[in-house]
Amino acid sequence: MMSKKFVAATLTMMLFAATSFAQTEMMTTPSCLSGGQELLVNNEAVLGWKTSTKNQYRNRAHVQGTLVKAFPDHSGHHHYEVKIGANQNDLIEVIYNEEFGAVPAVQPGDQFEACGDYITSNAAAGHFPASPDGAIVHWVHQSPNPKSHDSGYLIANGVVCGQDSAGAGPKR
Repeated sequence: MMSKKFVAATLTMMLFAATSFAQTEMMTTPSCLSGGQELLVNNEAVLGWKTSTKNQYRNRAHVQGTLVKAFPDHSGHHHYEVKIGANQNDLIEVIYNEEFGAVPAVQPGDQFEACGDYITSNAAAGHFPASPDGAIVHWVHQSPNPKSHDSGYLIANGVVCGQDSAGAGPKR
């Protein structure tokens, strides 16, 4: 038969472990900031900008949705098509710079959250082609200079990405 001390010690350890895990999970998801203020998920605003603003319109975005497809990687950036609304064309292209850490293997149907800079991209701009989805969210990573630019992040299936700035920056 188990002693009361053993049961109490076991319950205490379980409670401590659960509390520590919850605190760790809460600490790993950064706040999405816009001008230093917390930005809640704004899928509806993003979809509105996509259809009502001129090419290269910029704003801050915090979107949640479902991965439709991953485009082939090119030049160190991962491109993802994410569905953020109920309609078939409620799509946004999320662009992730792998210099800020790896992204886990993903597949269509995975849950995504992105905090970063929104740009309407329905026509080419300089050497950048138009997005196949008409708009992008990029800068979904830690800012090398948070005093001049808010950080962003990408969450792919619960894994926070884009917080490793140690390897980022110009290569010599």
